[in-house]
Amino acid sequence: MTRVPTAAQRRVIDGADPGTGRVRGTESQLAGLVKRGLVFRHPRPPHDHFLTPAGHRIREAAPGAPGAGEPGPAARTGVFAARVGGDEDAGTAAEDGPARAREVHSAWQGLLELRRMTNPDADTGRPCGWERAHLVQAAALALEAAGHRAAGPGGDGYRVRATPQPEAVAVYGPDTGVLRACAATLEAAGWQAGEYTEPRTRARYLLASPRRV
Repeated sequence: MTRVPTAAQRRVIDGADPGTGRVRGTESQLAGLVKRGLVFRHPRPPHDHFLTPAGHRIREAAPGAPGAGEPGPAARTGVFAARVGGDEDAGTAAEDGPARAREVHSAWQGLLELRRMTNPDADTGRPCGWERAHLVQAAALALEAAGHRAAGPGGDGYRVRATPQPEAVAVYGPDTGVLRACAATLEAAGWQAGEYTEPRTRARYLLASPRRV
């Protein structure tokens, strides 16, 4: 996922169906795109291939695409990563602006399409398998797409962290108001979230997990 797509793979991405994200290409092209996390193979016959959220973001941010403008840093690296907050996002403050907003919007729309294509009932209101395999990134994307700000050096914002519990992430914030706003966003995005207190530090946090039904 860290390598930029080849010119041939980029043409496959650019040629994706604008509505469904379905792509066509040679077996080697599609396999390479799957390996990079830009395309997924549908589990049900006829096993067509579709863009992932990262693939949708690259397609919409491609140079020359209508309204794309100057591609942001994620477009130049070929990888989109939602901001999880804290040290993990060090150095990203200068990347705010219209390009980042487009990348986040495109990634979120791509994720909704991924839900529609992979959930058995095509439910876009419930997290899909990709989100359960990428819990921290999925929760962070839901928060960033809703306009929440990730924590910077001063800690003023959300921070999403992995937990030992299966299918659960912890979300920290500077105060209860931020936590409750994050909980409302996650619940609207198909997660279930509850507020807890760490026994040792007494810090308040959310424990959030993807809803299954």
